[in-house]
Amino acid sequence: MANHKSSLKRIRSNETKRTVNKYQHKTTRNAIKKLRELTDKNEAETLYTSVVSMLDKLAKKNVIHANKAANLKSGLSKHIAAL
Repeated sequence: MANHKSSLKRIRSNETKRTVNKYQHKTTRNAIKKLRELTDKNEAETLYTSVVSMLDKLAKKNVIHANKAANLKSGLSKHIAAL
């Protein structure tokens, strides 16, 4: 167990950040799955913009790597183009 006040605070804040990051990452993954299942191009395009925004936010906060976000966006755009 930590002995310093700052260490205890760091433990608390890290747990909070981990929980928030986990929630946002899982929400994004679910949105990506939902987008891949869509067959209507108009619906897919509207959902795509929100998914791209989610991916960019995760990459900005280093929850996922920037290249992974780029690869996911590229794959999703190809999927939409093929509809």
